[in-house]
Amino acid sequence: MLFDWAAQPFFTVVTTFIFGPYFVSRLASDPAVGQAAWGYGIAISGLFIAVLSPVLGSIADQTGRRKPWIGFFAIIKILSLVMLWFAAPGSGLPWPLVFFSLASVAAEFSIVFNDSMMPRLVAPKDIGRISNVAWGLGYLGGMIVLIFVVAFMAGSPETGKTMLGLAPIFGLDPALGEGDRATGPLSALWYLVFILPMFLFTPDTTRGLPVGRAVRTGLSELKSTLSEVRQRPGIFRFLVGRMVYQDGVNALIALGGAFAATMFGWATAEIGTFGIILNVVAIFGCLAASRLDTMIGSKAVVVTCLLLLTIATVGIVSTGPGFTLFGLVQLPGADSGGLFGTPAEKAYVGFGLLIGIAFGPVQASSRSYMARSIAPEKAGRYFGIYALSGRATSFLAPFLVATVTALSGSPRLGMAMIILFLLAGLAILWRTPYPAARIHG
Repeated sequence: MLFDWAAQPFFTVVTTFIFGPYFVSRLASDPAVGQAAWGYGIAISGLFIAVLSPVLGSIADQTGRRKPWIGFFAIIKILSLVMLWFAAPGSGLPWPLVFFSLASVAAEFSIVFNDSMMPRLVAPKDIGRISNVAWGLGYLGGMIVLIFVVAFMAGSPETGKTMLGLAPIFGLDPALGEGDRATGPLSALWYLVFILPMFLFTPDTTRGLPVGRAVRTGLSELKSTLSEVRQRPGIFRFLVGRMVYQDGVNALIALGGAFAATMFGWATAEIGTFGIILNVVAIFGCLAASRLDTMIGSKAVVVTCLLLLTIATVGIVSTGPGFTLFGLVQLPGADSGGLFGTPAEKAYVGFGLLIGIAFGPVQASSRSYMARSIAPEKAGRYFGIYALSGRATSFLAPFLVATVTALSGSPRLGMAMIILFLLAGLAILWRTPYPAARIHG
């Protein structure tokens, strides 16, 4: 469970709420260009994750031990995050995108190996509870780091002060975006420290085949597993459905903060506060889902969350200065001052609460859905395919968002593409049996 605590700040402060919006609004010459470049960076890393995750998962089943793989990718992730410090205004977009993509790939590969340990360590009846609580613990860790960043590190370029009205610690210069850039090294340090309990205390499987034989056997097993999946219609349908809706969820998480920065001109204080609100709600959402998953099952939790995410996405893309719901509801444009001063911003935050409630459980209960549907001895290869299903088209939603944004010049129209993925995934999942290995649903 502490692995999620260690891993989440990268997604919270780097991908979504601090570095991502900084990249779009300050590192790029134009917000539309920035959102398009950020989307392409996410798409490229997603393509690598999709291709290699099943291969690595199958090899891990043969070598047995997961921890050496997690350690190897931890080194790549930590070094890449440290390099984000050098993404100063005017330094250009390519190298920050390269290091962000490397960190993303390493983070996701580590998750494959961590998740594949769960069916062996946790009884089936407890998987949904443990998965959701762990996810909530991750959001708590991400929220703590986010609060620290907006309160003490990331200052406004206009005032030079943080959200608490303090000068940034360590002499970080807001004009140079140093507080935003420091989220990379900070996330690296957090990951390094809090991943240690997993290495020290979580039992790993005994050593299996030597690496050379494991690669050959793993690739052979992967081929047979892919054939096996096609002969198990429930699991195949679940993986296809998750492939589609997770693409939308990933794009929503990765691009939501940058979209708000573009739409309302939010700076670090507003985006950071928005992120804190979402993380607080997400913690309670995961805790509630940990009980619901046991009571009504993982599928019911995932379906409910997809409905909430669809409503929320329609809400945020239909809200702008002075209106919401595509202009059907006109809002006063007067700014009352302070954070989220206009009614439109408050409406945006309101729709964001639905995202906060749902985007943790939809992923945690998807994980438990899969874990309940497979045998522990096949967990590595199946969670590799599970990662593939979460990333096989993960380049597609960011690519569509980026391309539609670039062609139309409208970030709003680009973000609307996410709705298509959520609805299509929901339609496929609706007819999927639970557990997915069942012949009849």
